[in-house]
Amino acid sequence: MSLHALDNRLWFPPVDAAQEDGLLAIGGDLSVQRLLMAYERGIFPWYEGDVPVWWCPDPRFVLNPDELKVSKSMKQLFKRNAFTFTINKAFREVINNCKKINRPGQDGTWITNEVLASYKKMHEFGYAHSAEVWLNNELVGGLYGIRLGKVFFGESMFSLVSNASKYALISYVKQLKKEGVQLIDCQVYTEHLESLGAKMISRNNFIDLLHKYIGEPG
Repeated sequence: MSLHALDNRLWFPPVDAAQEDGLLAIGGDLSVQRLLMAYERGIFPWYEGDVPVWWCPDPRFVLNPDELKVSKSMKQLFKRNAFTFTINKAFREVINNCKKINRPGQDGTWITNEVLASYKKMHEFGYAHSAEVWLNNELVGGLYGIRLGKVFFGESMFSLVSNASKYALISYVKQLKKEGVQLIDCQVYTEHLESLGAKMISRNNFIDLLHKYIGEPG
């Protein structure tokens, strides 16, 4: 399939036009309107150089809050309140740490300065959220993502000490479940998230769930 090039108009090609690896389109911008349009259609941005690249992979990696797995070692951390957990107390610090954290096997980061600015704007509008964990009043781990309806789209996480990001994710999934969230989008496979209960589902199934828990696009 040919790669679609976006322009200044607010549009996306249908997700079944994506290439085998999930690559759907290139170009456009990261305005709040375009990002909302993307997420409600199951599309998310990464960056290659200075150009936004839009993806909708098949299959999709997701976590059902009811299927969250907490290991015995993590349960022990919660039992002794190893960290302090907060929500939306340090969004800028979380995304800045996600940008600069060193990730084995990755050359640099997809979180560009434009991404920082756009998701901070999404946070100001109430769509982007962060979860944080603290140790001795210092931020040591966290994650951020987009909340639409009953779906949370996870974007990135970081950890400065062992198990901090897991603690943040487990705590936040429990809170999201209390708030009625039915689906957490993890985008692509990681062993780390699989250990917490995430699984692959078909893109068609994923899009159907978005329609159910967010509503029809637009």
